[in-house]
Amino acid sequence: MFIRNEPFKLFIKLYPITTIILAVDLFIYLLFLITGTWHVAPDFALRMFVFSAGSNDAILNQGAWWQLVTPIFLHIHFSHILFNAFSLFIFGPALEVMLGKWRYATAFLATGIIANIAALFLEPVGFSHYGASGALFGLLGIYIFLVIFKRESISRQDQTVVFVIVLISLISSFIGADIDVMGHLIGFLSGLILAPLFFFNRTE
Repeated sequence: MFIRNEPFKLFIKLYPITTIILAVDLFIYLLFLITGTWHVAPDFALRMFVFSAGSNDAILNQGAWWQLVTPIFLHIHFSHILFNAFSLFIFGPALEVMLGKWRYATAFLATGIIANIAALFLEPVGFSHYGASGALFGLLGIYIFLVIFKRESISRQDQTVVFVIVLISLISSFIGADIDVMGHLIGFLSGLILAPLFFFNRTE
């Protein structure tokens, strides 16, 4: 379930939504790398970051409501994009197949947006954030729903993998530096709670 050995063209064909999300994330990261890190167009990079990052102050006081969505696709550090892209590459495809591409896309965006809304109301006005972690934890929440309530859809070995990954991810959220703990927790819980809706009338 979590072993990815498909050829590149087959991966794109089988998992189009995962491919699109990965492509958008990588494109935006490379754009920041070239314009910002490499100082090709630092002013542009700064303006793009201010426009895209989730700033509670900008949302509440300047009406920047798009920042409930744009942070999901924003990564500017290599370690950040590497971890999130790898996690999506490993855990996204199986859910895309089980849910179907449109429900999967909705699940990814909905859990990420809910995590960002939580940050808006539970964090200080000066709080800002970016990254797909809320949405990725939302996917993990859906997996936990499968392990608990739909065990027939996931093998015992993969159930163990899910539990271990979720446990490690949640623990690392509390001990790592500069991590949006609330976003991770709310994303995870939103995936767990909304999962029945995503699987409603869905036949595997």
